[in-house]
Amino acid sequence: MQIAATRPDFFQNEPVPDDVTLAGWAALVHHLGIAAPVRKLSCISSKHVRGNKRIEVHWDVFDKRYLPDATLEGHLNFALRHEDIDLLVLKHVLDAVPAQAIEDIVAATPTGANARRIWFFYEILTGKTLELEDAPKVTAVDALNPKLYFTGKVRFSQRHRVRDNLLGTGELCPIIRRTEKLQKLVDSNLAQQAQDIIGKTGAQVIARAASFMLLADSRASFEIEGERPPINRLERWARAILEAGKRPLNQTEIYRLHGILIGNDDRFTPVGYREDGVFLGDWDHHNEPMPEFIGARAQDVPELMTALNNCNNRLRISDSDDVDPVLQAACIAFGFVYIHPLADGNGRLHRCLIHHVLAERGYTPAGMVFPVSTVMLDRIDDYRDVLQSHSSPLMDFIEWHALPNGNVEVTNETADLYRFFDCTAEAEFLYECVLRTIEKDLPGEIDYLKRHDQAMRNIMNAVEMPDRIAENLIMFIRQNGGALPRKRRNRDPFDKLTDEEITLIEEIVADAFDEGE
Repeated sequence: MQIAATRPDFFQNEPVPDDVTLAGWAALVHHLGIAAPVRKLSCISSKHVRGNKRIEVHWDVFDKRYLPDATLEGHLNFALRHEDIDLLVLKHVLDAVPAQAIEDIVAATPTGANARRIWFFYEILTGKTLELEDAPKVTAVDALNPKLYFTGKVRFSQRHRVRDNLLGTGELCPIIRRTEKLQKLVDSNLAQQAQDIIGKTGAQVIARAASFMLLADSRASFEIEGERPPINRLERWARAILEAGKRPLNQTEIYRLHGILIGNDDRFTPVGYREDGVFLGDWDHHNEPMPEFIGARAQDVPELMTALNNCNNRLRISDSDDVDPVLQAACIAFGFVYIHPLADGNGRLHRCLIHHVLAERGYTPAGMVFPVSTVMLDRIDDYRDVLQSHSSPLMDFIEWHALPNGNVEVTNETADLYRFFDCTAEAEFLYECVLRTIEKDLPGEIDYLKRHDQAMRNIMNAVEMPDRIAENLIMFIRQNGGALPRKRRNRDPFDKLTDEEITLIEEIVADAFDEGE
């Protein structure tokens, strides 16, 4: 099947460099008229390129020696060898070409590694079976190169002689590239670092630290959504997070968590998967929607969520080569929020799923939650950038119109946009959040509690008083830069203290917390 060698002036709104032809995913998408974003653009120069490749704005410009044959096979081979795997584009390419074209590729080189990979991807992504005999008994090839990608437990496809090491299935599959940053984070064994910190600390202090971090995570998760709920609602959600990982992740569990999140009043937000469209954005002064991102169509949600749960099951049931728990958490949590299956509460449930995976995999110590929501709140701009870098390119391929109620209705097939996604940036961001909780938040909370306990003991030795008064003294003194505020000194119960006692207590607090050093 021929693929014309072309150089359009623009490709997906990006200017095309001079004296090049499109290659790989870009060439296939352009020639076949495919409605899917190409996130990494490649082209071939008509001249020699120093170092064989140069970066020109959004383009990888390859030396002319890399020019593939102007055929379907030529550009697929180029993409599989020289570009990042893009399952969304690949799925649409395979849907767009006749089955005979793929059969011809395999028949021409039945033992070829890429031919068998193309055949394998065709059958798992499209769900169709080609009229081909099973592959001859040759050395099996990996679906994904483990040196370039984080991979899942291998399932051998005898038909294709391909080791299926994908992180998901043909119904939903994330991709995580093996970047230097991620490899370093995975190798750092953060879970063991957390266990080492806990092992050096008394059980009572750890229990209190866990309680404080749990409440902080719950509060931050609501604040990310612009909400400041009452303490009873925060505590209810915190208890739900603390139970994360104790039940299988399925529709029943998601509905249970959603019910806890919205409380007893479901008049405005029904529990469970939504039956209408959903979007993130705002409305103009005519109540016309201005979406920044649109979730999956309501009719696609049950199938997509079943696929996401199946993906999670595949990732969590593994052997010695198991998928790193933080990478699994990124795939499932971000896959959830991109589908956006609920009418409300998607963000908070998405962050809860991070805790679910980490707890189920035994990554977090028992009874503890790493407060990743707190870090996300502190890094809210980075968090939003990660989300938008994935969602924004999809909007050009979602056709929609406004409804009278201010909602939106999607008018084209979009399910594949939520099935296949590169989760590398999301995994890097989440891992950095986990890193901070273990290297800073956990030891910081433990250190604070130890210093607090030291101050409490010394205050009680100096002046006998109820614990609550001593607690408040520490809080007010620290909030006021090391001195008890004058307006507090003249109020009950602090007015019962002498000036000498207050000065002594201020010195005790300063010594405990190293104030002024």
